[in-house]
Amino acid sequence: MPTHPKQLCSIPSATGAIARLACERLREFGKDAASVIAKAGATALQVNDDTVRLEVPKQITILELAAEELQDALFGFHLARDFDLREIGLVYYVLASSQQLIDALHNGMRYSSIVNEGIRVNVVQDTHSIAIIPDYVGVDREADRHHIEFWLVTVVRICRQVADTRLAPRRVGMRHLRETNPPEFKKFFGCDVDFGADRDEIVFPANVASLPIAGRDQYLNNLLRKYAETALSDGAQRPTTLRSAIEDAVTQLLPHGKANLTNVSRDLAISSRTLNRRLSAEGLTFKKVLAESRVALAKRYLAELDLPITEVAWLLGYTELSAFFHAFKRWTGMTPRQYRQGLR
Repeated sequence: MPTHPKQLCSIPSATGAIARLACERLREFGKDAASVIAKAGATALQVNDDTVRLEVPKQITILELAAEELQDALFGFHLARDFDLREIGLVYYVLASSQQLIDALHNGMRYSSIVNEGIRVNVVQDTHSIAIIPDYVGVDREADRHHIEFWLVTVVRICRQVADTRLAPRRVGMRHLRETNPPEFKKFFGCDVDFGADRDEIVFPANVASLPIAGRDQYLNNLLRKYAETALSDGAQRPTTLRSAIEDAVTQLLPHGKANLTNVSRDLAISSRTLNRRLSAEGLTFKKVLAESRVALAKRYLAELDLPITEVAWLLGYTELSAFFHAFKRWTGMTPRQYRQGLR
């Protein structure tokens, strides 16, 4: 990963997870993944190491080349339909620990903005429908077919899995053309795909937004609590009962992008005004507790060397990787990568 985010790199990048899946599929069929990587102008390190960024156009090219190599005209679709969703990483657990489907979608939207600079996902909700609209940023959409099909299939799979129901979109649109509408697409989505559409989108009925997440996965919450106890205690007695309660609540809310005074007050069952008054009596503010919690958690997460820096930023509630880099340098005088190199 570069020391600084995309201000110093005009070509959007991503963690390369889809490219890794494509190369694994090539190897399963006895194909030479290394030659495909080379033809795309990428390196084995970019594809195989999830801490190294891969330019989005190269990821798109790898999927196109893999499809040709396997002679699979629906390669992106097949790849997305068959992989274990847990392979997308920690984001799966945050989605699965959300309260309602709309919360999971917004978490996914925020996550995509951090890990994939080439795609921004918008969730547009009105009284009749909820639309999930991926939009390419700084990337030639016309050069892609398999990458966007992978994205849209994966989004539907995640929605179905976390809601534990076979959701059927009202409409699926894709900007690229296909000569025919593949039967496999209609069987999977439950509707025809509108190829050559004005935009890429999945449209669900509005009522799916309030669907509860089935069997909310507590793995993430337990994991975060363990990290928080280690990071925030710093081997000593935590200073106040109120502060420790706020820190616990903040740790759970940060990955969902909801660590604010209103939500913390609600979780602690006291009013925002009362919380502020009690903090003030101890010479504290909510903003100060939140910032100090983020610093401690950032250092703890970065100590997990296998945890990608993109996921660290996301766990801390940031919507842009650059915001995390700037904040961490302000806190410590070094970038997250420099801090991690010091730990190594």
